[in-house]
Amino acid sequence: MISNSVTADTPLRFHVPEPASRPGGQPDFSNVVIPEAGSVRRPPVDVAPEEIRDLAYSIIRVLDGEGKAVGPWVPDLGNDDLIAGLRNMMTLRAFDARMQMAQRQGKTSFYMQHTGEEAVSSAFRIALSPGDMNFPTYRQAGLLIAGGYPLVDMMCQIYSNERDPLKGRQLPVMYSSKENGFFTISGNLTTQFVQAVGWAMASAIKGDSRIAAAWVGDGATAEPDFHAALVFASTYKAPVVLNVVNNQWAISTFQGIARGNSGTFAARGLGFGIPALRVDGNDYLAVYAVAQWAIERARRNLGPTLVEYVTYRAGAHSTSDDPSAYRPKAESDGWPLGDPLLRLKDHLIAVGAWSQERHTQAEAEILATVIAAQKEAESFGTLHSGGKPSARDIFEGVYAEMPPHLRRQRQQIGV
Repeated sequence: MISNSVTADTPLRFHVPEPASRPGGQPDFSNVVIPEAGSVRRPPVDVAPEEIRDLAYSIIRVLDGEGKAVGPWVPDLGNDDLIAGLRNMMTLRAFDARMQMAQRQGKTSFYMQHTGEEAVSSAFRIALSPGDMNFPTYRQAGLLIAGGYPLVDMMCQIYSNERDPLKGRQLPVMYSSKENGFFTISGNLTTQFVQAVGWAMASAIKGDSRIAAAWVGDGATAEPDFHAALVFASTYKAPVVLNVVNNQWAISTFQGIARGNSGTFAARGLGFGIPALRVDGNDYLAVYAVAQWAIERARRNLGPTLVEYVTYRAGAHSTSDDPSAYRPKAESDGWPLGDPLLRLKDHLIAVGAWSQERHTQAEAEILATVIAAQKEAESFGTLHSGGKPSARDIFEGVYAEMPPHLRRQRQQIGV
């Protein structure tokens, strides 16, 4: 007989995971195991998922502590490509700073910054082809900037002014551009994951060549839609890249709540037979290399890939959030994977393609460009002043042919 000291009278204990540190404590990232740059193997694109289970628990890195690109994941990107990538990230950071300031001035109701996460979307975007479709969250504006989408249009959407491409029908920062492969952002978390899988399935059914990319944060992986998307993607081998941006915090809740006991978010894909990778999300070269690998796999009809980007949200969740209420003020300084802009800058300087002088000049040029775009956007109105979209726009763009009841309503309000 097996002895068991637990009896029917033993009280049950409810377990609530706790972060390593709280406000007033010392930042602790001892749970983030970081392998040496270049040490993680690069399997062939057509590898069987069961042969790379270990990659769901490691972190693919290219840039070492001296700014050198090392290992099998070093991508085929020239210095000009990397300089363009650095400028895209610098533009996104400058854009964030100006829009954050505009929100504090009452020119818009809401804003969300990308500080510390710029490499994830900026590098991924250049690995895509024209016609591919992203189903993003509110922190992937780098997909638009790296794709050349006009800053003025982005700002007009934030201001909900008369030039707002979405005509005031979306919250600020919830952009949409079919031409730029940027599906309308949903304020309801994780809906975009199943939408991306469905879009990819439709592309395959039509015999098209375009693939989809889905985006969620670490907290959203706890939503049912996340798991439903993995079921369909796995079953039908949908040509989709399933991206999880693990920035350590889901608003005020640390990643351990959503991750549970799976160890990593990438490991969630293993139970569905989906190849899963973890990548240093603050390493521009590593992000591009992994994106290229996963995108090629989708385009070759080899099915989906789940990618976890290990990064850190250096700023607040949004302009409505105060991170000092739930994490140490110095936590961002202790993040072991550093700043994506500085790391790419250091790499370019190390290979002789950049300098501090050129960087300073680029910062000034980019800031001037962003300020000029802001002035132009504000000339069309802001939240409380200037031109606004017409009330008539409420009725447009929903039906191919407007139904009679909407025509009557439009007539009743005189638009």
